[in-house]
Amino acid sequence: MAGHSQFKNIMHRKGAQDAKRAKQFAKVIREITVAARSGLPDPAANPRLRAAISAAREVNMPKDTVERAIKKATGAGGGDDYAEIRYEGYGPAGVAVIVEALTDNRNRTASEVRAAFSKYGGSLGEMNSVSFMFKRLGVITYPASVASEDEMLEAAIEAGADNVVSTEETHEITCEVESFFAVRDVLEPKFGEPLSAKLDWRPENSVSLDEEKARTVLKLLDVLEDNDDVQNVYANFDLPEDVAEALSA
Repeated sequence: MAGHSQFKNIMHRKGAQDAKRAKQFAKVIREITVAARSGLPDPAANPRLRAAISAAREVNMPKDTVERAIKKATGAGGGDDYAEIRYEGYGPAGVAVIVEALTDNRNRTASEVRAAFSKYGGSLGEMNSVSFMFKRLGVITYPASVASEDEMLEAAIEAGADNVVSTEETHEITCEVESFFAVRDVLEPKFGEPLSAKLDWRPENSVSLDEEKARTVLKLLDVLEDNDDVQNVYANFDLPEDVAEALSA
């Protein structure tokens, strides 16, 4: 486990996720809005909308809230229009950072993201300035209890996935972006609703951080995550076990 995953776990252990529940809901509703407008409002016929609804379940969003968001997005007026934007740059210690945003005001979001990078000793770059250091993947996660390691591996490979990493707690299936929805749709009838199913940026290599640098990087990521327009943040850092434990204390 490295980078963004460690950041998420550290913040979760500090209780920050519960405090940000309303903000999480707002971000998911934005994705539902964009997804519903990108195709039919029927999840069965709109893979992106199905993924957005899956993300809503992850944060325990009530079903009626999801349904209202879909109706609002596809109804008269349709609410706000959001543009999808990706920002890339370098944070402290040369850590590469990718920021995905959905915004109704490009200038505001760009200014706020740039200010966050600058405040913590980083710099915002051009598009594709760091994404070449990451690989875009589909990632589907199931509880370990739904199948044995061999059963999941066989089913996932047959469905078109590239790899499965099984632990005592989960099966993590990875695949090419182009195969993501097809793989998920084959696995769901066999194993049920996954814990999560999303597109992810995975670093090809990582920067190892000491505690001081890690604290600064995590502050930057936290500020970016806290921005209403930011949907996802990815970074290519790795925390040694002792550093991760110190930050989680």
